[in-house]
This record gives sequence, structure tokens and C-alpha cells, in this order.
Amino acid sequence: MISAVTDPASRNTLRRRLRAQRQALTPSEQESAAHTLAAHLAATRQFRVSRRVALYLPNDGEIDPRPVMERLWQSHKTCYLPILSRLRHDRLWFAPFSPDTPLAYNRFGIPEPRVPARAWRRAQDLDLILMPLVAFDTSGNRLGMGGGFYDKSLAFLHQRSGWRKPHLFGLAHDFQRVEKLETFAWDVPLQGVATDRAVYLFR
Repeated sequence: MISAVTDPASRNTLRRRLRAQRQALTPSEQESAAHTLAAHLAATRQFRVSRRVALYLPNDGEIDPRPVMERLWQSHKTCYLPILSRLRHDRLWFAPFSPDTPLAYNRFGIPEPRVPARAWRRAQDLDLILMPLVAFDTSGNRLGMGGGFYDKSLAFLHQRSGWRKPHLFGLAHDFQRVEKLETFAWDVPLQGVATDRAVYLFR
């Protein structure tokens, strides 16, 4: 496991290293990891009790959550994908997604559900958000791509004295776990991370 990462230069180096490592995985390795992760996640209480669950579509070598989506649809749960706000471009909404939902690319080249805006939901309307990440540490801190979209969209959680919903889980390959990440006041920690080897619970 990688040791402490406590300065911006180290964070950028770590991003490059782990992104390259996951992009180097073969399709069969990615597929095997994704299915193993889905089985681990499905055994958690948070997964079982949640009805409205947000995920993502992989576009940078992230572990693939589509086996998780299949389990959600089989259980008659509703899947959502993040969609960039048209008004505040640093915020996320979440749009329902099913196998026949059309997709359109956003300004970053990431596909989003093409559904009416009235169907979009805010983060606080969801039960569980499954988030991509580049690295996570043993306290549930998350290193993303650097845009801050999830932290800004989940900032309302800082005002709560007790955690209710949404539950926040990261999805990752186990090699993305590090000992300690530098944290900032705006960071929103995870309750857990599911990987291809285990589920880590932090709070």
C-alpha cells in the first residue's frame, strides 16, 4: 500500500501513477474485477436498503460499475448517472438511467442520460451514491480527478450533525488504496469503498 500523500506535487504524481496502472489492465482483468466488486457491494446493508442509486460510466480506466447496474435493475431499483448542471457548471444533478436511455456527450466527452430536466434529482434525493475515484485512504478520504464536482454537490452534508442520506461509497481497484491522503475543509469523506478484494467501512 502506498504511504502518506500530503502535498500537491505528490497528489498529482499519485494521480498519474494510479490512472496509468488502471488503464494498463486488460479487458478480462477489468471484467473480472468489476464482477467481484459487484458481489462484494451487493452484500452490504447500504446496497440492500437503497432504492435510488447513482453510479457512473467509466471513461478513464475506472473500475466498471455496470455489473452493479445489472444487479440494481434486477432488484427493481432506480439507477442514476451524474449530469452537469446547465446553470452552475461545477455542480452535479443525477438523471435516471435504464438500458434503453439515450446518451449525449457533455463538454468533457462523458456520456450523460438525455432525459427531460424535470426527471433530474439532486444528491439529497438519492439513497446511495457510488463514486469514481483515483485513490482512497484508510480513513475514507477520496482523491478524485481534481474538478471538485462531487465535493461541491455534496457540500450540504457538512451542515448535518448526523449522517442520513445519501450514503456515499467509492468504487475502486484495491491497488488504489493508500495509507493517508491530505485533506481539505471542502472534502466530503466516504462511508465506505468497495473494491475487487473487499469492502472497507469507515463510519
